[in-house]
Amino acid sequence: MPFTPFHFGSALLFATLFGYLDFLTFMIANVIIDFEPFLVLSFDLDLRYGYPLHGFFHTFIGGSLVALALAEVMAKFYKHLGKEINIKKLRITALSGVWLHIVLDSFIYTDIKPFFPLSWNPFYGVFSASEVYGFCIGAFLLGVPLYLLRKIRASS
Repeated sequence: MPFTPFHFGSALLFATLFGYLDFLTFMIANVIIDFEPFLVLSFDLDLRYGYPLHGFFHTFIGGSLVALALAEVMAKFYKHLGKEINIKKLRITALSGVWLHIVLDSFIYTDIKPFFPLSWNPFYGVFSASEVYGFCIGAFLLGVPLYLLRKIRASS
């Protein structure tokens, strides 16, 4: 998605529905791989070197590397805060978030090859861009009250 904030909608809904996931890690995981298109656009990597807007890190292999690195960073962050760490939970959370991002983007971008090294993208065209964006907006609108309700229940 050209506008990463759309990913926050689906992230918020799924993180709220699946309480096992670490909320902060999942939210970050859903947007972190968009550093790749940001760098491509910022440094004209597509024009200078032919690097695709959605390249290696928008594949399940590349995204998994980012997710596992994120899990390690989050473990150190939580350790620094004195919180209990469950590295398996952080890894599952980060992988789930990154993979959700890849799947959503795969529906609408021709340059994404989720199963690299295969060039096949079975997700492309299953949903239109407006359907994916609509889902993300709807997920956000549903996720906010669910998140608030969850917080209210947890504090009482």
